[in-house]
Amino acid sequence: MKSPDTTHPHHPYMVECAAEASRIARGVTAEQLDLPTHCGDWDVRALVNHWVLYTSHGLEHRALRKPLPDELTKRDFTTAPDWAGAYAAQLDRAVAAWADPSVWDGDIDLGMGPFPATDLAGMVIKELAVHGWDVAMATGQDFRVSEGAACFVLNVVETHGDLYRQYDGFAAPVTVSADAPVFDRALASSGRDPESGAQQ
Repeated sequence: MKSPDTTHPHHPYMVECAAEASRIARGVTAEQLDLPTHCGDWDVRALVNHWVLYTSHGLEHRALRKPLPDELTKRDFTTAPDWAGAYAAQLDRAVAAWADPSVWDGDIDLGMGPFPATDLAGMVIKELAVHGWDVAMATGQDFRVSEGAACFVLNVVETHGDLYRQYDGFAAPVTVSADAPVFDRALASSGRDPESGAQQ
């Protein structure tokens, strides 16, 4: 008799997107940190700091139901000699914290009222992928994601798109062909142009 799966069904997408984020981070050179990105006024350094903070430290703290300390929110992670290696290690800890399916139950309060843990985890998985793509585009890399993970990210983007736009997290959707790859559709729905690598 087959033993039941002991992880949440969305956890494999977290594992996959975290691994790809780690790969992209290791491909960023020190010389590229001052390059511009398509994310507003952020250069690569600012984008990476946001990405590292919320997708690794933030992800673990959400699982533990703890707020992010001020020290982390003010840290420039890119000043560490091997910031990408530290990011990968922190991602491993964060992903491991969500391996317990009970962590996905209930709500998490971010200071603006309770939010379903499953939805919040999905939004961070989306951040891993979409900001991973942002970093990849700014540094001449290719971001790769499976069809299953791409479908998951598309669903998150479409479900929470209006909320992100309220806080200027997404621009207006970009039009792509109906037969465009799923991840391209997710990027377009978030206001990014998958053809030019720009946010509109």
